[in-house]
Amino acid sequence: MSQPKSIATLQKMKEQHQKIATITAYDASFAGLFDTVGIDAILIGDSLGMVVQGHSSTLPVTVDDMVYHTQAVARATSQTLILSDMPFMATTSLEVTLQNAARLMRAGAQMVKIEGGAWLCDTIQALVRRAVPVCVHMGLTPQSVHVFGGYKVQGRGDEQAQQQFIEQAQAVERAGAQLLVLECVPAKLAEQVTQAVQIPVIGIGAGNATDGQILVMHDALGITQGHIPKFAKNFLNEAPDIQSAIRLYIEQVQQGIFPGLEHTFN
Repeated sequence: MSQPKSIATLQKMKEQHQKIATITAYDASFAGLFDTVGIDAILIGDSLGMVVQGHSSTLPVTVDDMVYHTQAVARATSQTLILSDMPFMATTSLEVTLQNAARLMRAGAQMVKIEGGAWLCDTIQALVRRAVPVCVHMGLTPQSVHVFGGYKVQGRGDEQAQQQFIEQAQAVERAGAQLLVLECVPAKLAEQVTQAVQIPVIGIGAGNATDGQILVMHDALGITQGHIPKFAKNFLNEAPDIQSAIRLYIEQVQQGIFPGLEHTFN
């Protein structure tokens, strides 16, 4: 059996120009399947508020919810890196942030994901000093849906605004973040960020020049209800079963086939 995936594994993959394939999961059955077919990382996303709980946004998700689903995923996996979202208002103060991060790590997460930009630097430093690895989610951050006025592509401003976006990515890296997720940003900007930082950059709706990709499992399997995101692809359309569909997703990410132009914002 191969060595379990770790943050160091993902860093080495970036350095060797090997694409990273990641996906969300929320329960033991799917997590175990994804682990078996060789996914590099699993995110227990606060997207569970929409795809599992039926809410219209991620905002109702609590830390208790995240702990419960993180425990379920962690019990079923042994080979993949496990990330867990810090949900809405879980980082309101340093004390609250550390307590909530500790709960997720004890539940089985190996890294926590927080949404925002350079203003998170103090939080990132505090977490890293206490042995909590951090992934930062930039671009379209769903917890800020009401600030953005909806789910809109980010980073389409002028050259100065785009440079500021790159500088924010570099700032969170300097603060100690070890992974970056870019959601719904123009492909060229995502490519520039990927080249500007040393840590792995995972994209979702950010083109195929990032170091890897992540999809919500429901999007990858064609069971999303309502609006289908532009960046989604139903891999079950090209595969006979779920295992084969996820293997196909991994292969197409590794080969740079997915995402294609039709899944990309310019």
